[in-house]
Amino acid sequence: MTDKIATATVTGGARLSANVGAMLRARNALLWIVSPEETRIERACIETCATVKYPVRLWDCVGGVTDAAGKEIGPGRAGADPAVTLAAIRDSRERAVWVLRDLAPWVKDPTVCRALRNLARALPSSPRDEARAIIVLSPTADVPPELSDLAVIVQWELPDRVEIAAIFDNVIAGLPSEVAANAAPDGVREAAIDAAIGLSAEAAAAAYAKSLVTQDRRIVPSVIATEKKRVISGKGLEWFDPDPRGLDTFAGYELATEYLRLSANSFSQEARDFGLATPKGMLLVGVPGCGKSLLVKAVAAAWGVPLLRCEFGAAKSKWVGESEANARGMFAVAEKIGRCVLWIDEIEKQLGGATSGAADGGVSLDALGVFLTWMQETKGAVYVIATANDVSKLPPELLRKGRFDEMFFVDLPTVTERREILRVTLATLPVARGAADLDLVKIAAACVDFTGSEVASIVQPALGVAFSDGRRALATADLITAATAIVPLAKTSAESIKAKRDWAAGRARPSSRPEATAATGADRNLDL
Repeated sequence: MTDKIATATVTGGARLSANVGAMLRARNALLWIVSPEETRIERACIETCATVKYPVRLWDCVGGVTDAAGKEIGPGRAGADPAVTLAAIRDSRERAVWVLRDLAPWVKDPTVCRALRNLARALPSSPRDEARAIIVLSPTADVPPELSDLAVIVQWELPDRVEIAAIFDNVIAGLPSEVAANAAPDGVREAAIDAAIGLSAEAAAAAYAKSLVTQDRRIVPSVIATEKKRVISGKGLEWFDPDPRGLDTFAGYELATEYLRLSANSFSQEARDFGLATPKGMLLVGVPGCGKSLLVKAVAAAWGVPLLRCEFGAAKSKWVGESEANARGMFAVAEKIGRCVLWIDEIEKQLGGATSGAADGGVSLDALGVFLTWMQETKGAVYVIATANDVSKLPPELLRKGRFDEMFFVDLPTVTERREILRVTLATLPVARGAADLDLVKIAAACVDFTGSEVASIVQPALGVAFSDGRRALATADLITAATAIVPLAKTSAESIKAKRDWAAGRARPSSRPEATAATGADRNLDL
């Protein structure tokens, strides 16, 4: 089981050399490096091994054994069979590190697994001048249980900013001088490096190359960002375009939006120096259809940061341990991007297996563990906003103080908020059919106990009536008639909404201020 395997996390070049080099000096005979970036990892392994005076031998199931320069040595192509190569490692007396590219699928064969296990047990006791170690390169942490006490998993992170900067400079240096002079005008270099954070080394180089060939031989940061959206969207993260209206035009949630505006000031270095911790995130629970998802999009726009939606389902795998590795990979990508909003929509459904007796074989419980550990330990500027409709299905460990900075309950909109929802929705219509003469107060009163989406939904049917009636202007009566045709969720699911309100009382902060009662003077005794 991979949860029993020693695991290390390695970042950029200097820390890579220190950590992996130390493992080799400590005579760890079997390192299992997890990363899809084979070329980058091989290059780093060769550099690291040189610092601890180990020659490198590379193997794959097609080319056999070569030295670091690619020259065939030892069994050469005859060693394409993994059993032959493992036997060559066993019989060799040469001090060397063997980097095995394709061994991961072969270790499912009991014979290969046993040969590797025997080597991992025997090699640490070899004389110093005959010291040998094995590095297995694999995109996953799918290590057989038989190797659980012998292998050290090294989770290899994506390139940091220093490495991305080196890739950018190498791309520019490889251009003809007349092209390089104009490829990156003043100010573009830093923006282009920032835009590529979160990509693999090869993907970053490919993005820069694409910009050069499609943008008149120039690096354009927006092209890099667009390419990053495409690459990241295939890794369990979906890149969303935030709502451009931001928080200023968002209808309602005054308390929640005020809290978010204050949180926006807490990401700076000045805030760190003042003693403020980097904000972790917030949990929005409450009635469906009341704008929780819209608020997430508005926050990202207001803060001017990327919005990533996380899907735990995309991280699931049939292999033991691989789901957790995939989930860690998603969070690592989010951290590499820098400051961003990470949106977990309907988190109670995504982690439903964690509270249903492990109905999914424990995968959701494992994902929950990875998520909670990451939230506890991350030092990145990733702000997590999770939404939930049914809080009863959330695991208690997710709700305790210290996970999220704050938890807000989203109730049905007040009459003032319903009026604002109408105003915002009507503002998207052409001016000729706008809302200048509409009585929004009267319409909002007709939408009592409507969710936000139900309030917004009356506009299109009313507009259809006005269109059919001679393309006339929208009237107040049209909207009130449309409202009377709706049976709101507050009636069809009254028990469910009451249960949500009862749960939230004393557990979560309200997202809106209570509606003030208008004074009429009817209850005032006059001294006449």
